[in-house]
Amino acid sequence: MLGAAEIRELAAELDLRPTKKLGQNFVIDPNTIRRIVQAAHLDSDDSVVEIGPGLGSLTLGILEQVDQLTAVEVDPKLASILERTIAKHAPDKKVELVAADALRVTQLPKDPTALVANLPYNISVPVLLHFIETFPTIQKALVMVQAEVAHRLAAKPGGKEYGAPSAKLAWFGEARLAGNVGRNVFWPAPQVDSALVFFERNQRQGDKQEVFRVIDAAFAQRRKTLRQALATWAGGSTAAQEILERAGIDPSARGEQLGIDDFEAVASSK
Repeated sequence: MLGAAEIRELAAELDLRPTKKLGQNFVIDPNTIRRIVQAAHLDSDDSVVEIGPGLGSLTLGILEQVDQLTAVEVDPKLASILERTIAKHAPDKKVELVAADALRVTQLPKDPTALVANLPYNISVPVLLHFIETFPTIQKALVMVQAEVAHRLAAKPGGKEYGAPSAKLAWFGEARLAGNVGRNVFWPAPQVDSALVFFERNQRQGDKQEVFRVIDAAFAQRRKTLRQALATWAGGSTAAQEILERAGIDPSARGEQLGIDDFEAVASSK
């Protein structure tokens, strides 16, 4: 494991100044790393993809549990030091480094079965959804994100936190909160709290694109009834009402009241 002193030494060597733009907040507490890895429920034969390994502290924690890991890193300075860190601390492990923007990655050297990441706050939702959709071999994921985002991802229908990210992730599987992470375990310390989200994939049939269009329309103006909110998607408010009634959904309901099965029923009733 990398401790606070070694992380700062590596950063100094690279003349690295963590940037808010890239969401660079490095975990400096080994106990937190072990808690994150434990919450990921990794098996020894899992092929893990880590997004944004940074200086390698979480990477080394993952490698205590598995033998194969693919690391996706966009920052060339961090990518350059990661291989050396692994060679020093985990020389018997196999790590494939992919130097790329995570949002543009469509292929990996090995099909991943699990995803583990400390995700930048500003792109956490799109990155998670992109990887879950692009790599159907991923059966589970553990991500550390801003606490507010974590609660949205794991939210169930009926509450203010439930929205398009909640419903879209539910299409792929079940998400649940897996613990809180304090600010003092990061360097530099972020100005927001963090939390862990664990995801398990479910197999689902249906037209995902159409379902997502319904979700986007339902939450674009979440104060409106579904009859009004889905009017553009359906071709008018009357058509929206007919579709909703065929799906067994109350046209006066709002998007936050619908679960993923309801959204799928609406999409298939058009």
